Amino acid sequence: MSGIVTSQHQFGDRIVRDRQVCGGEPVFKGTRVLLRTVLASLAAGDAAEDILADFPSLKAEDVRAAIAFAAASAEEDLPVTAVPNVQ
Repeated sequence: MSGIVTSQHQFGDRIVRDRQVCGGEPVFKGTRVLLRTVLASLAAGDAAEDILADFPSLKAEDVRAAIAFAAASAEEDLPVTAVPNVQ
């Protein structure tokens, strides 16, 4: 894949929400591993290999899906601020 292109297809089949699982928090399909847990681990500098060792029910595709989800969320949620005119 070239460029920075994210879509729900990149994570939608791996990250799910179900009110019956973890109170509806986003988890990886078929697990009770929270998306925010994996994102926090990545933000703390943990390598994907370490995350996979800590959560053996996850696959490398799940970690990539977490990153794609975060990228898509950042693209949608960050406001664009006006640049002041400097003359």
